[in-house]
Amino acid sequence: MLPASLLPLPSATFHILMAVASEDRHGYAIIQDVEQRTNGALRISAGTLYRSIQRMLEQGLLVETTERPAPELDDERRRYYRITEFGAAVAKAEASRLYKLVRMARASGFAPERA
Repeated sequence: MLPASLLPLPSATFHILMAVASEDRHGYAIIQDVEQRTNGALRISAGTLYRSIQRMLEQGLLVETTERPAPELDDERRRYYRITEFGAAVAKAEASRLYKLVRMARASGFAPERA
């Protein structure tokens, strides 16, 4: 499957991929990261998160990992997710698509030169 075949990504999917890009995270940590990254503008509900994660696992964007960052401090019921190489390629393709879209919007006068 080619990364472009999954574009455009749903907003929640793109944000989840960004949340797990630098480290494995469990569901609640993903929700917190998205809220912090967007300054509260986007809040992903648990239902949306877990439906998205299930679809992303099926698409090969994420894998569930059994590794724990600090096992002695962790709740064993938590599931941790890691971005795959394919997931990173899809995220990069989506970022490129959005970048090109903003460039076109700027050229049409619909977006400022600098935000």
